[in-house]
Amino acid sequence: MKLKIWIEVAGWLAAALILAAYALLSLGKLEPRSRTYQWMNVAGALGFIVNSGWNGAWPSVGLNVVWLGIAWHALARLRRP
Repeated sequence: MKLKIWIEVAGWLAAALILAAYALLSLGKLEPRSRTYQWMNVAGALGFIVNSGWNGAWPSVGLNVVWLGIAWHALARLRRP
């Protein structure tokens, strides 16, 4: 498969993950401090960073770098006793 197609797939999967995380959180199926919720945000942000960077959408890259940092920080805090 061409690289461009993989980049598009990464973007769509990222969108699905972040929307699913938000929906599950809103429906009470996930807790905001759960590892699952945070990992969904990490993976989604990474997919958006790849897709946005490829397409030159730098504001979106910046937003998702911050989104990734927030989720990563939350995961680090969850690892502490």
